[in-house]
This record gives sequence, C-alpha cells and structure tokens, in this order.
Amino acid sequence: METKTYTVTGMTCSHCVNSVGSEIKQIPGVVDVQVDLGSGAVTVTSEQPVDDAAVAAAVDEAGYELAR
Repeated sequence: METKTYTVTGMTCSHCVNSVGSEIKQIPGVVDVQVDLGSGAVTVTSEQPVDDAAVAAAVDEAGYELAR
C-alpha cells in the first residue's frame, strides 16, 4: 500500500469534502481517501503509487485546487 498526503485549497464545507473524496476515489488503484476540512489535507491510500497529475485532475474536476 502507498499513502500520500496532498493539500487542497478552497474547501469550506462537508459538501466540498465529499466532492473531493468522490472524485479521487474514482482513480484506479485508490482504496481510501481521508479529507480534513480544517487543514485541507487529503490523504490518499492506493494499491500502488498514484500519479500526482491524476490527483490534481480529480481535485480540479471537483472544483478545487491542489496547493503547489
């Protein structure tokens, strides 16, 4: 298992958390996503390393942005 934490900006409510989590969970190989609204931390657990660009695209699709 591989675990990586990203920071997402722009989330303000539980709907934001659900949107981001739902999009990231659609990435092949992702088995769990934990989103902390307060800090913006998104922890992704996957069967193998996930491409950062795929995570960025999923977050973008949800309407938010990865912190650079």
